[in-house]
Amino acid sequence: MAHSSDLIAKDIEGYLKVHENKDMLRFITCGSVDDGKSTLIGRLLYDSKMIFEDQMAAIENDSKRFNTTDEAFDLALLVDGLQSEREQGITIDVAYRYFSTEQRKFIIADTPGHEQYTRNMATGASTCDLAVILVDARHGVQTQTRRHSFICSKLGIKHVIVAVNKMDLVDYSQETYRKIKDEYRAFAEDLEFKDIRFVPLSALKGDNVVNESLNMEWYPGATLMRLLNSVDVHSSSDEFPEFRMPVQYVNRPNLNFRGFAGTVAAGEIRVGDKVASMPSGKESKIKSIITFDGELEVASKGMAITLTLEDEIDCSRGDMLVRPNQKPHMSSTFAADVVWMDEQAMEVDRDYYVKLGTHQTVGHATGIEYRVDVNTLARSEAAKLELNEIGRVKFDLDTGVCFDLYSDNRETGAFILIDKLTNNTVAAGMIAELVASDGSVKPKYSVHELELNAFVRKHYPHWGAKDITKG
Repeated sequence: MAHSSDLIAKDIEGYLKVHENKDMLRFITCGSVDDGKSTLIGRLLYDSKMIFEDQMAAIENDSKRFNTTDEAFDLALLVDGLQSEREQGITIDVAYRYFSTEQRKFIIADTPGHEQYTRNMATGASTCDLAVILVDARHGVQTQTRRHSFICSKLGIKHVIVAVNKMDLVDYSQETYRKIKDEYRAFAEDLEFKDIRFVPLSALKGDNVVNESLNMEWYPGATLMRLLNSVDVHSSSDEFPEFRMPVQYVNRPNLNFRGFAGTVAAGEIRVGDKVASMPSGKESKIKSIITFDGELEVASKGMAITLTLEDEIDCSRGDMLVRPNQKPHMSSTFAADVVWMDEQAMEVDRDYYVKLGTHQTVGHATGIEYRVDVNTLARSEAAKLELNEIGRVKFDLDTGVCFDLYSDNRETGAFILIDKLTNNTVAAGMIAELVASDGSVKPKYSVHELELNAFVRKHYPHWGAKDITKG
């Protein structure tokens, strides 16, 4: 839903052009059960005047019908759409909502707090740039708060806003807010977050959500909405520069046309550029870049395109188009951080389907390096992973696959495991390390490559590539 603007009445085409060019922020709301995630989103939309009158009327009727709160108006019902969610007053599935302000556009993923539905939380977090982690001011940092924070960190989210909610229930105590802030900072020291912000608020009353609170004059910072509008999550230094496009299907409508369709996962490509099809390594040049709206000269990350090549080379679904001097890793073995999502435990040597991008093969775990305690982040030995447990696992696949480390590129470093009997998705994985054929972990670079990278970064910083030696 778009914000109201005087430009709509004066120049609708101009308004749409401005709206189209706005920056997009994807963020997730997560945390422990009953911390107020759905209510917070409802308050964001309500105070931003992003709810239609018929929606308001429907929510008011449902608030009286389900009576999940003592209040006459339950904002959580705006995103809790399932019948069972409304009856119980909880979030079960991931709910996505879209809205915009004058500064940027937003896609919100509202995720469940129950441990039983951690898999749904991981699904929502996998495409987000920022996490709003809610903490109930009465209870402080809980086990599920830590679990969700750890998963967000492993999934590559670098920016976090810790929203200390329900401040109205602790009399807007500054001391309570400070204790929670200190406790979370101590826990998050070992996580891979780059930017952590804190804001005390009450989603139910509206304090510090969109409007500044008169009850917490001791808080000098910005409201949640102001932080969402201003946080910079698209730093150019974080962008993976190398071109990657997993081929989704071969577009062959007639004898005179053969194109390779897919979504650009990283980098950009221009007409005339050289590309290589992996794993075969066969090379050609880009003849044309075709989209639904016509042909382009250049395509970049996130664009759905069809590429035609000057030469007839072997390339099919599951292959990856890259630049010849920027090839990804190619291996049948690697180590990955795994979030286990199935009632039946993960077992070593059991075969699963492994789906990495558009490529699917069969593989099995050869060993579990360690399991992580989400409360202390301590590592322990494990023979298997139970539901919602997280660990570092070594894999051996039947065929070699093309990938980047997840820390370099989220799009080409993530995979899922599928049970061969039930066809259920049982785990999400993030490739963390290269593994040699003998099972030993290989360093990302040799000593010589590390020295070369350091030299180039020092003397040619404008190159910007994270991994200069690849290819």
